[in-house]
Amino acid sequence: MGKHIEQADLSAFWMPFTANRRFKASPRLLVSAKGMYYRSHDGREILDGTAGLWCVNAGHCRDEIVQAIAHQAAAMDFAPTFQMGHPVAFEAAEKVAALTPPGLNRIFFTNSGSEAIDTALKIALAYHRARGEAQRTRFIGRERGYHGVGFGGISVGGMVANRKAFSASLIPGVDHLSSTLNIKEAGFSRGQPKWGAHLAEELERLVALHDASNIAALIVEPLAGSAGVLVPPVGYLQRLREICDKHGILLIFDEVISGFGRLGAAFGAQRLGVTPDLLTMAKGINNASVPMGAVAVKQGIHDSIVGAAAEGVIEFFHGYTYSGHPLAAAATCAALELYRKEDLFNRAASMAPFLEETVHGLKGLPGVIDVRNLGLVAGIELEPRPGEPNARGYDVFVKCFEAGVLVRMAGDIIALSPPLIVDKPQIERIVETLASAIKSVG
Repeated sequence: MGKHIEQADLSAFWMPFTANRRFKASPRLLVSAKGMYYRSHDGREILDGTAGLWCVNAGHCRDEIVQAIAHQAAAMDFAPTFQMGHPVAFEAAEKVAALTPPGLNRIFFTNSGSEAIDTALKIALAYHRARGEAQRTRFIGRERGYHGVGFGGISVGGMVANRKAFSASLIPGVDHLSSTLNIKEAGFSRGQPKWGAHLAEELERLVALHDASNIAALIVEPLAGSAGVLVPPVGYLQRLREICDKHGILLIFDEVISGFGRLGAAFGAQRLGVTPDLLTMAKGINNASVPMGAVAVKQGIHDSIVGAAAEGVIEFFHGYTYSGHPLAAAATCAALELYRKEDLFNRAASMAPFLEETVHGLKGLPGVIDVRNLGLVAGIELEPRPGEPNARGYDVFVKCFEAGVLVRMAGDIIALSPPLIVDKPQIERIVETLASAIKSVG
């Protein structure tokens, strides 16, 4: 950093999703990164067990991506995409569309997952309006779902802490399915739980309550990450797809976390065998090197919206100054080529069984009430201390950092999502460090 930590003034930066007073009293600063490791302000190597924030899938500071960004910055730092274009954005869209499920070949670029969610909701409304069903305005989300922090995203999302302060300003006409997590019935499941497919039938109940003619779309995460690694039961997503098809409801998959190899395939849709109508993405789209998100849309949906407008008229009044930003698009092209060249999606699939076996070895440790996993993702749920929710999880997170391993805390749940380049000894170190931390905090 520009100043030594003892001299730095940390007050100006209002940090996101952070207990600011506690952090600034005892800061944890990362000053450089390479491959699987960060380096902290005090010179320690920190093994990255979270791919940054579910996003640095190919590891840190990869030369191919760094060079692509530098080359693009030197050639052209910015170009508008309103009534203009630049070649790299079109190239990036083509490369993304080559990875998405069949038919989802129209790509709308955003700058983040939150923006991708709000964009997808708008596309769903525009589609129904273009087809003469403008009354389809209701959305259905899911309890404990996380869909970013825009007003649309927190409205369809189901995380109480994100919603409660803004409850009077959430968008109307939103309902929620139940969460699929049930530790009593499906605790310590390896991969997809066998219990829980029947929960998809709640969608039929909501259809009966609101009538299908008023419902625009259902949005779910194939794998819910931010809520603490919630893995879909066997058959659950398939049943949601069937009900949506039956009633003309669009199915949106939020793959901001599960996309780009995290589950051992390009997207969770392919890994789990269910194709949505719209698919949101961000994070791993360019290895998190430059802010970037996108929505992949079925061509038929795109064509309905575009075809409903008169020639020469803007068909979809939506976009961002930085949609398809040259640096972000160049980084996307480089990252996707790197994923392909190193076969990282298949590498993730091959490493997943080892992560599963290793992390389930935590069963039986003090306070561990569940372990769940899918692909290169694992969640370890800890029993909250009486009257101190989240305290045990925070203490474990800090202990791991002090021992040189970065894990993700979601309340009293510890999430692991290492870069796809992780090897077996590194997985062992991450889990052994976590085990030691769990034992030490009591």
